[in-house]
Amino acid sequence: MLRKLGFLTIGLFDEADPGRGHESTLEIIELGERLGFDSAWLRHRHLQFGISSPVAVLAAASQRTSRIELGTAVIPLGWENPLRLAEDLATVDLLSGGRLNPGISVGPPMNFDRVKDAIYPDTADAEDFSYARVERLLACVRGEPVTDLEGALGFEQFSSRVQPHSPGLASRLWYGGGSLRSARWAGEHGMNFLTSSVVKAEESEDFARIQLSHVRAFRAAHPDGEKARVSQGLVVIPTDSATAAQRAKYLAYAEQRTPRTRIPQGPARMMFAPDLVGTAAQIAETLEADPAFREIDEVAFALPFTFEHDDYVQILTDMAERLGPALGWRPATP
Repeated sequence: MLRKLGFLTIGLFDEADPGRGHESTLEIIELGERLGFDSAWLRHRHLQFGISSPVAVLAAASQRTSRIELGTAVIPLGWENPLRLAEDLATVDLLSGGRLNPGISVGPPMNFDRVKDAIYPDTADAEDFSYARVERLLACVRGEPVTDLEGALGFEQFSSRVQPHSPGLASRLWYGGGSLRSARWAGEHGMNFLTSSVVKAEESEDFARIQLSHVRAFRAAHPDGEKARVSQGLVVIPTDSATAAQRAKYLAYAEQRTPRTRIPQGPARMMFAPDLVGTAAQIAETLEADPAFREIDEVAFALPFTFEHDDYVQILTDMAERLGPALGWRPATP
């Protein structure tokens, strides 16, 4: 039975009017809270027309909501200084009353050869994009000492650990992974795990079975075993209250993306999840047959990238009022 229902958005905007796009995202998060969603998650985009600073946007969302959990899925640490990010995360967690769920990943930034001089003009070849970068962030968030500078220095006081420190935040850190190695690493390090809608075809070429293998590998490595938290990510578009024009648009969107879901893509053999479009009853039937879905009780359904604000309102409303209940979920109350 589905216990927690969340949604994920990229927060697209028009370069000529970026404020409107960011405001639309905040309105969608507010709507999610009113509809009873348990969580709202933001993607992370750099040098594109999507939210580049989800932590800042979630700071704003924290002041316009009171209950819904706020997450990132995911922040690529290759773009970040772990200590500075830890400061921002702790600050927003405190402002939200302990509702922040930071999702992170590692690896070189996308298109690294073309952006490295802009990000790391002097240190690109020396940067460490391995899991060690996550370990640095974990140490900072957990309140471990990061320097020997502590106490009074002149008229100022210094702390050896990152400030502010937000107790409980470390237990809400998520790792977004698409491989067995990532799943095992996240489990071994006691993190929560965001299963990706893009995975490596390692043991199979069946997306659902690959995702299931990641869930099981994560929990097998985690100290909490079967109780370790996993959230499943899929693109889900219920059409119950959609207009004829919206249904046609949604089906065309999914059809355009379907070919990439059939076979592994590129040298890394990446598999993409099929988009689920249909009535709440049809989607619920598909999910209940999904082996990965049967082993989790939390989801973060992704909103398509290119739709309009009114489309997102319709999709979220149908998710909360029709699809969620069909999966056994009940909306959260204030």
